[in-house]
Amino acid sequence: MNPYILLGIIVVTAYILQTIFSLKQLKNFNLAYGRLRGKGKVAIGRRSGKIQSGTIFMFAINSQDEIQDAMVMQGVTVFAKFKEKPAYIGEKLTNLTLEHALVVKENKLVQQAIIDAKTLLVKVRAQDYQEKVPVSPFAMLKIQLLGYGQQIKGFVKK
Repeated sequence: MNPYILLGIIVVTAYILQTIFSLKQLKNFNLAYGRLRGKGKVAIGRRSGKIQSGTIFMFAINSQDEIQDAMVMQGVTVFAKFKEKPAYIGEKLTNLTLEHALVVKENKLVQQAIIDAKTLLVKVRAQDYQEKVPVSPFAMLKIQLLGYGQQIKGFVKK
């Protein structure tokens, strides 16, 4: 068999498997979110990982910001699943800080996700939240190329 065809088959198979596993992880997220949403509003904190593991921490909270339920998902692969965190039940989300006894026990990425959830809750309540849309790598490349083009034009005019 031609090695290019074999390589193509491997790439397509890997892409299909990645898609299937990603859909399973999304289903896991939707089930966990739906479960928490049934208990109240949901505050979600995230710490995206590019090389390190990504982390999502979700809190179901009542109108007094008391945590009704908490779940965390952390991992590098699509096999990561949500795990319950019953220790947080009864705490006020707005009282969680990096020095809080429960937060100190978590790893750094989980701590950042917890603080992100608290920060987003405070911003939403203050009506001061703006979703940040990240720039895609292709858009960033276009911006850089346009900048280089302007530099070259300026150099040529001199």
